[in-house]
Amino acid sequence: MSGLLNMGGYAAFVWPAYGVTVLGLGVAIALTLRAYARAKGRLAALEKP
Repeated sequence: MSGLLNMGGYAAFVWPAYGVTVLGLGVAIALTLRAYARAKGRLAALEKP
């Protein structure tokens, strides 16, 4: 198990790269959901008589 976590001596580069990737994907998802909610609200406001 420690061999997997050590990544063949490259763990100092691999794990931060995974972290940055997960963080970036999380931010992208959050921004997309926020934009979707805004667009949905704007559409509902436009559809009111």
